[in-house]
Amino acid sequence: MHKDPFVFAQLVQFMNRSKFNRIVAKYSGDKYVKNFSCWNQLLTMMFGQLTNRESLRNLIVATEAHFGKLYHLGLGKSVTRSNLSKANEQRDYRIFEEFAFYMIEQAQQKRQVDIFKLGGSVYAFDSTTIDLCLAVFDWAKFRSTKGGIKMHTLYDIETQVPAFVHITTASVCDSKAMPHIPLEEGAYYVFDRGYNDFANLFRIHIIGACFVIRAKNSLKYRVLNWKRRMPECVLSDSVIEFTIYKSSRAYPEKLRRVVYLDKETDITYTYLTNDLTSSALVIANLYKNRWSVELFFKWVKQHLKIKKFWGTSENAVRIQIYCVIITYCLVAIMQHDMKLERSIYEVLQILGISLTDKTHLRDLFDKKNINDANDLYGSSEPNLFNF
Repeated sequence: MHKDPFVFAQLVQFMNRSKFNRIVAKYSGDKYVKNFSCWNQLLTMMFGQLTNRESLRNLIVATEAHFGKLYHLGLGKSVTRSNLSKANEQRDYRIFEEFAFYMIEQAQQKRQVDIFKLGGSVYAFDSTTIDLCLAVFDWAKFRSTKGGIKMHTLYDIETQVPAFVHITTASVCDSKAMPHIPLEEGAYYVFDRGYNDFANLFRIHIIGACFVIRAKNSLKYRVLNWKRRMPECVLSDSVIEFTIYKSSRAYPEKLRRVVYLDKETDITYTYLTNDLTSSALVIANLYKNRWSVELFFKWVKQHLKIKKFWGTSENAVRIQIYCVIITYCLVAIMQHDMKLERSIYEVLQILGISLTDKTHLRDLFDKKNINDANDLYGSSEPNLFNF
């Protein structure tokens, strides 16, 4: 009667299991494992993310409710709290990290577009802090009475997928993560003013890439020349050099300083960039789109359960974060390959209540069958991922 596999099993087919198995073999992830493999672990974690499970106990209750379907869902013959908890604590997080980076690469390649017409990718780099209870997560000390971790993310603004993720304790300064950014010649990197580290910005410059960063108010500089005719809302457009020895030593080349008035918010922004040729409005627009990474963080925290962790060790926390990234990239890949006329957010909403149905994916996302996922779930979520 129901010839189609479960929705979750159809979704998983968009992942390269052979690639995952090679990574598992590289780190001996399934050595001495009889029942609950790394693949079962990954799928169980993804199932929990997609169905919005709040805790490990809640996830196990959900899997027990579908006990007769577990094997066909790909979760293994049985999932217990002890075997999942043990797997998250003991298995090498690098298995999931490496596969997450592979999924990121696949999503970027498939979803590649050239919105800004600048001849290179456009990235926003920022971090989000996730608070943790210091009594439970003692390895993640942030302040004397508080724990936390930071997820430093290089976000591809055009493809709308994370291009790189670096995890540290919350005590690490944002600019200290800049040396870990994988740089590309011809790309653009957009930063908030917390990243005014001129040595690292110069590293971007010398490899042939560009950056746009919001300047600090305390900047000391000398104007070399400026434009007299400027577009509306551009208050100043000049070429400068630093007058403070420390700054000029870290960044010995000329920079461009653009002052822009955002009429929507009535806020004046000052940007620094090494792009001396693009229009001032392009520079302002690049920075304006930096907010997409902020919305990505908000979306991840709200809809892929990352605020509440299903393990307390650093290894378990890292595994869960990388499973979040894998899940997000998988849905982005599926949305692209199926040419769905729905945002990633809508797709995730529909998947969340349909994983154990036996419905073909094409029928599941057909707008003739479901008019609007936002109406269906009564959501007011900002539709960032609508493309």
